[in-house]
Amino acid sequence: MFEGFARTEIATAGGAARIHLRHGGSGPPLLLLHGNPQTHVAWHRIAGRLAERFHVVAADLRGYGDSVGPDPSDTAAYTFRAMAEDQVEVMRALGHERFMVAGHDRGARTAHRMALDHPERVERLVLLDILPSRHIWRNASAEWALGSWHWPFMAQGNGLPERMMESVPPEWFMERTMGRPDVGISISAPEAYAEYVRRFTPKTIRASCADYRAAATLDRAMDEADRDRRIACPTPVLWGERSHTGRVFGDVLAIWRDYAEDVIGAPLACGHYVPEHAPEETLARFLRFFGAAPDRPRSGRAPAGGGGSRAAGKRERRR
Repeated sequence: MFEGFARTEIATAGGAARIHLRHGGSGPPLLLLHGNPQTHVAWHRIAGRLAERFHVVAADLRGYGDSVGPDPSDTAAYTFRAMAEDQVEVMRALGHERFMVAGHDRGARTAHRMALDHPERVERLVLLDILPSRHIWRNASAEWALGSWHWPFMAQGNGLPERMMESVPPEWFMERTMGRPDVGISISAPEAYAEYVRRFTPKTIRASCADYRAAATLDRAMDEADRDRRIACPTPVLWGERSHTGRVFGDVLAIWRDYAEDVIGAPLACGHYVPEHAPEETLARFLRFFGAAPDRPRSGRAPAGGGGSRAAGKRERRR
């Protein structure tokens, strides 16, 4: 996977986090952000072909995959605001002050917050299989809770979800999390699934629970405070027609038009894990949208080189 990509780590300001990523290709910068319980490997089916047109940066979110974050007992360190700031710093370290972003699941929520907090950085944005967090919390239902049980479960305090998740084999938990009834784990390449299992460690479990705890509290308060702000850049929204995103909440685009100025989109013939389940259509949509971005001089350094002035160590190697 990720043949021809360089692998590196970048320390954020003050050493708050150490972000692991792969990057490669040449052209306008494109940041790819994954969801839970995955890593940057979620983009393995399309990253190589995107790199024929773009400088692709596929990063692990703070605390996920091989990225390391602060002490998870500090919930404020795992808000989408904090995770968005990480990725802005990563792109700046790679030489990109402005860039395009595609996010899935938690990565899409991070990208949503990034577009609000750093509109001068985000040139174009694609969101995969999410609705605005504020809308979800304000319209929660029994049907939603049964399909998204991990939202309230992982947000519980006192170490309850961490202890329960760490007490079972990673393979067992991953099969029951990713193995949705309508779309099994077979949608992931064996080597990708092995990576998800490998990185489902106490470090990742605790960080991801801090993420969900922040989403239910601090992020929710931020979203309420920003309820009148809208994403300014063009924003396609894609979702799986077998996912409950549209089935539970209705007209996805109508909902997003309350949160973004310029929204287009459509359902794809897949489940929740869009980049792996519908890679060809996802790739075609990305090329159509990101490829239409205006030409401009590249600010980035050679993509096959190091991870910038704040690269943490010399771990870069070809894959």
